[in-house]
Amino acid sequence: MPDAFVLLPDFLLIALGWVICRHTPLNRPVWDGAERLVYYLLFPALLFHAILSNPLRVHTALPLAGSGLAIVGAGVLLAYALRGFAGVDARLHASGAQTAFRFNSYVALALAQRLDGAQGLAWMAVLVSVSVPLCNIAAVWPLARHGGHGYLRELVRNPLIISTVAGLVGNMLGLRLPEVMQTTIQRVGTAALPLGLMAVGAGLQMGALREGPRLAAAFLTIRHLALPALALLLVSLVPMPQAQQTIVVAFSAMPTASSAYVLAVRMGGHGGYVAGLVTLSTLIAMMGLPLALTALAWLRQA
Repeated sequence: MPDAFVLLPDFLLIALGWVICRHTPLNRPVWDGAERLVYYLLFPALLFHAILSNPLRVHTALPLAGSGLAIVGAGVLLAYALRGFAGVDARLHASGAQTAFRFNSYVALALAQRLDGAQGLAWMAVLVSVSVPLCNIAAVWPLARHGGHGYLRELVRNPLIISTVAGLVGNMLGLRLPEVMQTTIQRVGTAALPLGLMAVGAGLQMGALREGPRLAAAFLTIRHLALPALALLLVSLVPMPQAQQTIVVAFSAMPTASSAYVLAVRMGGHGGYVAGLVTLSTLIAMMGLPLALTALAWLRQA
């Protein structure tokens, strides 16, 4: 199946979530609970199991992890740099900067599994593991600075950081869970992908992008043009297997994190503006992901 069509089932699940939320009795209150369930239980279980059950080999994990950190780090620097331009609204920038470098982990892990099965899932889990802490620190910082909040408590309580750190520590220590516990965690985590993707669709809305259209365009240009271009450059320079190259490029072209809206609202940011950015980013990624993978194929043939 061509790469572009590999993405289709995942985006169909997003569309299904949108339809169910808006045209059935399973409306917004149902999905608020579903999002909390995925965020606090199902998705952390998926991350923990994926990392723990696939032993990391330093010589293969380091180029992968380094590429992920370089992509996210570049996104953070570019997003922060926009604050220095004249006319940029401080609240809109503090709220929306995270959308330029955060990524939708549900889509990332579902896609990785479809691209390269369990191995692809493990590689994407490595990228998520090293990137989530940086993404969360960089997302919370401008909101905390703008709103006068502390941010250390937010970081140490983040379920994604807790699960990824626990998985990495367990992996390095050679921890192996009893079969019953391992199977239970695996089944809990498996539910995260379809439910998480449908929850993304349920939350789609255009919001208040008209309040800062140029800033929104800049954030999304970083997310969907600059970062995939950097990923293509990295995979052409850093030695890694072709399957890993595909995972890195796919990672760079992800839609932004749907939880960006939750973070903005919780820390006093502009929730409607961020909701619009998340929605538009998801729509752009439906075209941008296949284009990034196609560009990688062209690069290999050059």
